Amino acid sequence: MAEPNLPKLAYSIREACAASSLGRTTIYGHIAAGRLKGIRVGGRTIIPADSLHALLSGDAA
Repeated sequence: MAEPNLPKLAYSIREACAASSLGRTTIYGHIAAGRLKGIRVGGRTIIPADSLHALLSGDAA
């Protein structure tokens, strides 16, 4: 059983949108521009939590 208090390591696109209040197009735009890291795992794109936090705090490259 998963531990409920563990911090998230990565977000799905939907979760990243909900967590950041940004839309899907904006999230994908940041990935395309290199400001947000998107990792393909199987057929899904996931965003590492540290990359999303860096973007939202203004630390993204």
